[in-house]
Amino acid sequence: MKLRQAVIFTGQTFMVPEGIQRIDHRATHGWQVRYDGTKMFSDHTKDGSGASAALDRATKELLKRINSRPAPSGLQRDPNANKTSDLPVGISGPIVRLRKGQKVRECNFAVSLPRYGQTPRKRTVYIGNENTFTNERYWAALARAIEMRETAAAEYQAAATRAKRAAGRKLRGEAAAAAR
Repeated sequence: MKLRQAVIFTGQTFMVPEGIQRIDHRATHGWQVRYDGTKMFSDHTKDGSGASAALDRATKELLKRINSRPAPSGLQRDPNANKTSDLPVGISGPIVRLRKGQKVRECNFAVSLPRYGQTPRKRTVYIGNENTFTNERYWAALARAIEMRETAAAEYQAAATRAKRAAGRKLRGEAAAAAR
C-alpha cells in the first residue's frame, strides 16, 4: 500500500497510508478514513499530541475495512450523459463496416473489457451482415456483449479487492515490525 508523508498543523510528520486523510480545520483535528464510506478519528487534543494515537486507530479501521469489504472500483457504472445510444457502459454499436475484399457490410458491437492494472481489452460481437441481420440476432448479440462486460467487470472487482487486501496485509506486517 502506498504511503505518503503528511505534515500536521504542529509541524509533526507522519507516514500515512492511502485511504486516510488529515483534517485540520478550526477546532477539528484528526484523521479521516475514506474507504467504502468515511469515518473520523479525532486527536481529542488542541495541540496535536493525540495525532499519533488517532492515526493508529484510523489505520486499524482502514485495515478492517480492506479485509471485510470489496475494493472501491474505478469502473464507470452509468453511461455518460452525452452518450447517444441507450446501450450499457462499455458497449458501442452497432458498428457497420465493409471489410476490405468483401462485398457485403457486416454489423458488430464493440465491447470494452476492463482488466485491473492493465489496459482494457477490446472485443467485437458479431451481429450479422446486411443479408443476415435480424432483430433476434441483434438482441442475442447484445446479450452476449452485456454478459462479456459484466464478467470482465466482476473479474476486475475481484482482482482489485485481492490487490487491496494484499497491500493491507503488507501494511499490517510493516506496522507490526515497526512496533517491535
